[in-house]
Amino acid sequence: MWPIRGGLVAVATILAVAVLVVGLAWVFQRKLIYLPDPSPVPPAATVLPGGRDVTLTTADGLELGAWSFPPTGEPRGVAVLVAGGNGGNRAYRAPLARALTARGMSVLLMDYRGYGGNPGTPTEEGLALDVQAARRHLAGSGERLIYFGESLGAAVVTRLAAAHPPAGLVLRSPFTDLAAAGRIAYPFLPVESLLEDRFPVAATLPAVRAPTVVLYGTRDTIVPAELSQRVTAAAPGLVAQVEVAGAGHNDAVLLDGPQVIKAVTVLADRADPRTH
Repeated sequence: MWPIRGGLVAVATILAVAVLVVGLAWVFQRKLIYLPDPSPVPPAATVLPGGRDVTLTTADGLELGAWSFPPTGEPRGVAVLVAGGNGGNRAYRAPLARALTARGMSVLLMDYRGYGGNPGTPTEEGLALDVQAARRHLAGSGERLIYFGESLGAAVVTRLAAAHPPAGLVLRSPFTDLAAAGRIAYPFLPVESLLEDRFPVAATLPAVRAPTVVLYGTRDTIVPAELSQRVTAAAPGLVAQVEVAGAGHNDAVLLDGPQVIKAVTVLADRADPRTH
C-alpha cells in the first residue's frame, strides 16, 4: 500500500510541476519571444554620415524612434525598410545600413515598441502597427520600397507586403510560423496551444506578389533551414533562394555579408526606375 501511495504522490508532484511550468510559460510567453535591448541609442548622425533621427507615429498613438540614412553611393531611387528580429535594437543593424547606403539605397532602421528606448510593449498586432508607421514615413519619399525582414521581422514585413505591396521583399531566416520556431526552442512545451502571437508567414505569403528573395543559413539552429525552405516554397513571387553555407542564425555573414547585400541589390536593380 505504501509503495502505491508513494507512487501516486510522485505522479501528482510531476503533474503539478508540469502544470506550473506550462502555466508560467503561458503567462510570460512574450518575455520568451521578444528580447529587446531597451537601451537608448545614439544619434543617427554619429552612426553613419548624413543619418537623421526620425519619429514614427503609430495608429495607436505611440511615437517610435528610428534612423533614416541617405545613399552614399549613386542614388538608385530605392529605399529599404529594415525590420529587425526579436532581439537587440536598431544599433545592431547599422552595418547592414552602411553596406546598403554605399550601394545607392536609402535605409530606414526602425525599432519596434519596447525596443531601443521606445515606449510600449511588443505584441504581434503592435509590431504590425509599428511597421505600418515606418512604411507611411517612407511612402512620401517618391522612392520604390523594399522591405527587409530579419527572422521575426520577416513575419512582420510579410504581413505588411500582403496589405501594401513593395517593389521587393527580402526574407532573411524566415520561419513558417512562430509555433514551428517555438517547437525548436521549447520542445517540452505545447507551444501550438499556448501562443497568443502566431506570425503565420507561409500562410500569408500566397497573397504577396512582390518579387521575393529568401535567404538563410544552413547551420541555423534557431530557425532551421528546412523552415526557411518551406517559406521559399510558399512564395509566389520568388526571385531567388539563397543558402549561406555554414551560417548560423546570428552570424555576421547573415547581417551584412555579401550574399545578403547581393540579395537586396538584385531587388533594387529590378525596382530602379532607370532600369525599366
